[in-house]
Amino acid sequence: MPQLGEAVSEGTVTKWMKKIGEAVKIDEPLFEVSTDKVDTEVPSPASGFLTKVVVNEGDTVEVGTVLAFIESEQNEEVSEKITEMTPLGPQTALISNISASSVEAAPPPPPPLTSTDSGGTDNSVKESSFVASPIIRHLLNENGLEEKSVKGTGPGGRITRNDVELVINGPLGHGPSGSENVSENLQDSEVHVSRTPKYSFDQSDNEVVPFSNIRKRTAEHMIRSKKVSPHSTVSIEADFENVEKLRSRYHEGIENEFGIKLTYLPFVAMSVVKGLREFPRLNASVDNESLIIHKDIHLGIAVDIKGEGLIVPVIHRASEMNLIGLARSISDVALKARTKKLSADDIVGGTFTITNPGPWGTLLTVPIINQPEVGILGTDGVKRKPVVVRGEGGDEAITIHSIGNLSITFDHRAVDGGYAAAFIASVAHHIATTDWDTLI
Repeated sequence: MPQLGEAVSEGTVTKWMKKIGEAVKIDEPLFEVSTDKVDTEVPSPASGFLTKVVVNEGDTVEVGTVLAFIESEQNEEVSEKITEMTPLGPQTALISNISASSVEAAPPPPPPLTSTDSGGTDNSVKESSFVASPIIRHLLNENGLEEKSVKGTGPGGRITRNDVELVINGPLGHGPSGSENVSENLQDSEVHVSRTPKYSFDQSDNEVVPFSNIRKRTAEHMIRSKKVSPHSTVSIEADFENVEKLRSRYHEGIENEFGIKLTYLPFVAMSVVKGLREFPRLNASVDNESLIIHKDIHLGIAVDIKGEGLIVPVIHRASEMNLIGLARSISDVALKARTKKLSADDIVGGTFTITNPGPWGTLLTVPIINQPEVGILGTDGVKRKPVVVRGEGGDEAITIHSIGNLSITFDHRAVDGGYAAAFIASVAHHIATTDWDTLI
């Protein structure tokens, strides 16, 4: 298992792109790995043939674990041996380019501790024998479960996602089972995706689509955010006419020179940066009973992954970039997100997020806060509309401008409506009045 980021200690293999015996080229996508932060396609470190898969799809293993073996040449004796083998559970090491003679199964994981091994009481045995990954611990905490209420069925007594979901849903999927702590800890107001009521449908008329990992993580994050933060939203119209004029003059030249399309989003991002400097309490996060105001502005840009879920790569130190720098960075992170090239470090450290459904012509977005941040700005479709403008002499006239809605969802623990309204008014003001020509 490769190191996918400084804060990542393990990952779940979600998909193998190659089957045993198939040829693979160096840097060709070999498998997909999911962490609690990002899904990533991992390229093959060598060319050859995939001769053995050690970690199955759905298994979670630590960084440095052997996942598979690649041989430089296909060998009939090894091929026959591989055909007879069944994939094994998690083992420990790295993907290797090895000779046929060295293809051997790694030793099985250690058995769970007993009272003799630990030398303690029954309580100490339970604590010592509990083996769960950070991802599973997160799932347990989300559902108010204690470790001792879940029986691990994985290697060495390891608790798997299926073990936790079995306790949450019950053996038949009709509600919690197992420890009484489950019903005590799960309040009536809590909603969990995995606890959706079961109904009797004629399955011949329906398509059953299991939730993907990113869909599950998106759902879990959104539910947690709504439970943690008191959400409130303020919206405002913004005049994009000056932006529109600049885009019409420069979009072709910028696309030819930098290979990017000059959309409305970089202008919004730069205006948000200016607004956050003026209203720093929205460039913050909540930590228990404190508001942590961040000095640097790290903008998260929500990216839709083909309708499967959202991921928020971060443009670090966005306040140090010019307009073209922001445009290139937004284009780069969106492409990396959609091609599964993001690393775990690409999606950490955000201090404020922008979500942009505007290209679909939306009217008003009420986004959900990206925890632990305290604010998220939504941008909606920009349309040509009649507006009243006032000339230098005070005369008023009706003309046509490009107008779009902006919305700010904020954590009411951190700021009140007046502060959020002043911030979004500032963003709209910068969009309308900035001399954008000087920033190209």
